[in-house]
Amino acid sequence: KASFGGFLVCTWVIACGLATLETSANSYAVVIGDPALASARLQFCQSWNGVASFVGPLIASKAFFSGANANSLVNVQYVYLAVACAGAAVGVMFLVVKMPEVAEQTTRRGSVVDDSTVELAIGNDGQVIGSGPLYKQYNMIFGFCTQFCYVGAQVTCATFFINYATDASGYTSAEASQMLSYALITFTVGRFVATAIATILEPNFMLMVYAAFAIALTAYVSNGTGTPGVAVLIVVFFFMAPMYPTIFTLGTANLGRHTRRGAGILVMGVSGGAVFPPIQGAVADHGGTKISYVVPTVGFVFVLAYAAFHWYSHGFHVLRVKGEKVIATSLEGGAVGGVIATTHYDEKRLSVAAVENVRRASIGDVTVKGATGGINHGGKAEDFRRGSIL
Repeated sequence: KASFGGFLVCTWVIACGLATLETSANSYAVVIGDPALASARLQFCQSWNGVASFVGPLIASKAFFSGANANSLVNVQYVYLAVACAGAAVGVMFLVVKMPEVAEQTTRRGSVVDDSTVELAIGNDGQVIGSGPLYKQYNMIFGFCTQFCYVGAQVTCATFFINYATDASGYTSAEASQMLSYALITFTVGRFVATAIATILEPNFMLMVYAAFAIALTAYVSNGTGTPGVAVLIVVFFFMAPMYPTIFTLGTANLGRHTRRGAGILVMGVSGGAVFPPIQGAVADHGGTKISYVVPTVGFVFVLAYAAFHWYSHGFHVLRVKGEKVIATSLEGGAVGGVIATTHYDEKRLSVAAVENVRRASIGDVTVKGATGGINHGGKAEDFRRGSIL
């Protein structure tokens, strides 16, 4: 009993560390490169999570729980020791390797020669990105609720997979376990495929399409039986694979100074995995495992609603929007730099806001248009050009 209590405490410590690591790593993967490729970049990173989900149990079953060790837990301690050593090695690596720093405030210089001229980016609501309090970042709040529903749907699909295969489709427990391994492989393949698709399509549009397929397929699962039902359930894993990183990317977009806390809130969405399974279990007890799959369907409906709203509010873009490269002051410039910049919406309509007094330091006696970031200058055009390039 004493050792089991210690095991629970250690598991809790590991969970806290992993949650902190995921919050930091996901955020860093999003902001470290081209903002337009943030979704694809996080998709790729998360794909290796899927690889471990089926490679880990496979190694454990073959190396640690086979032969004379089939019923022994002694070898498990070496697994935890190896994980601890790997974690320590990663910590040392981050300590000695210089990683690029990323500013939370979305800014650019108003002049290519004057570092003191700073301009602030604005969102498609006309407000400076990250200017409001955290509780008014409605996209982040909606993203958290969506992440909560998605993770709940994902966990229920996997948790009740074996029950569905045995009760509704007539497979043995061993056969159902084998089918589940195929589903996890499908999930991993889905993430890598989505990484490629995210370089072509806008993430909100891709999420909307994937959610629509997931809704249709889980609706069939809740009514289907036999091998077709199990096959369709396996396909569901393919379509829900890219949802977590995509929702995270969209939910943390343009948070500015709130990015770190916003990322932590989005990661808290995994708590949906503790709420949905009891609900589906109650439905399964009363109506059967098959009909209980309406529970993940509801979760995917919420994902579709968020994706559709995000797609609608950001310009109905299907193909990935490529940000404009801006290196100096212009009449209608586009925003660059910052957390997730402005590549999730139409940069030509709303681009750069500026603090009027600092912009004057760069281009002289001018005022800034609050809606577009363009300028009204009272002086001569040559004065404006000279303020921009000299």
